[in-house]
Formats: sequence, C-alpha cells, structure tokens
Amino acid sequence: MSSSSSSSSSSTLRLYLTCIRNTLEAAMCLQNFPCQEVERHNKPEVELKTSPELLLNPVLICRNEAEKCLIETSINSLRISLKVKQTDELENILTKKFLRFLSMRAEAFQVLRRKPVQGYDISFLVTNYHCEQMQKQKLIDFIVQFMEDIDKEISELKMSVNTRGRLVATEFLKQFI
Repeated sequence: MSSSSSSSSSSTLRLYLTCIRNTLEAAMCLQNFPCQEVERHNKPEVELKTSPELLLNPVLICRNEAEKCLIETSINSLRISLKVKQTDELENILTKKFLRFLSMRAEAFQVLRRKPVQGYDISFLVTNYHCEQMQKQKLIDFIVQFMEDIDKEISELKMSVNTRGRLVATEFLKQFI
C-alpha cells in the first residue's frame, strides 16, 4: 500500500469515527421512561418498538460498502450496530470467530448484545441505566476505541495466520528437498 493510499485510508477512518462520535454524543440523551404497555416495567424501547412515537429516526453511517454503523435511538435506549470490514474469506472467518468470542463474554462488557442485529457483525445496547451508572463520554470513548481496535486485532490475527501457514508450508516442503 502506498503512503498516499495509507494516509487516505487513515483519514477516512478518522472522519468515519469522528462522525460516529458526534452522532453518539447527540443521540445519548437518554432518560428513564417506563413501558406504556406493562406497569412498573422499563424495557429498552429501541428493542421492543411498541411505541413509534418514542423512536427517533435511525442513522446509518457508512465508510464504504463493507464498513457501516447503524445508530438507532429511542427515549430510553440506544442501539449501535457495526458491520466490520471483511475483504477476503480469511478475514471473514477471523471476524466471525473473534466477535463470537466477544459475544460469549457480553456480560463483562455490560453494553454488548449477545446477538447482533441482522445484517451486522456486532451490536451494543446502551440504556438510560448505563448512562446513569457510567460516564456518557467514557461510553462513547469505549465504543469508538472498540471500532478502532477491532480492525487492528483482525489485521494482526490475519498476519499471524499467514505467518504460521508460511512456516508450516516451509517445513512440509523441506521433506521433498
């Protein structure tokens, strides 16, 4: 990859993440709102979608066809769904395995959903309780940092698999020399 292509790529990533950060800051104005259907229940409206008047328009932010972020907001909850870049079959497998590994540990992340929204690789659900218990800015920082790190992790995993494959192939072919 040339340096101009690399700087262009990092520039689009920075713009993409800045746009997501700004959208999350605007959308994360959540408040306690009890369920209108069942008394003394407080369910995330973005998940239930029982009252259309409590839902805001979803925002779709795309870096390219392969990478996108869907931000759905309601009065008491916010759902962020991410589609991670997968350029080849190896990245596809690594992404699925890595995100499955994270999803199995969803309770440790508190805002991570076990099952992503259909068409996306991973989803986060932030409720008004999360905003009350944690700092809003730290939640936004976590999500944006996660998006930065996921690409790096998958690239490192891909390089590791390729290196290991090269070593195995070299050792295997030595027996024929």
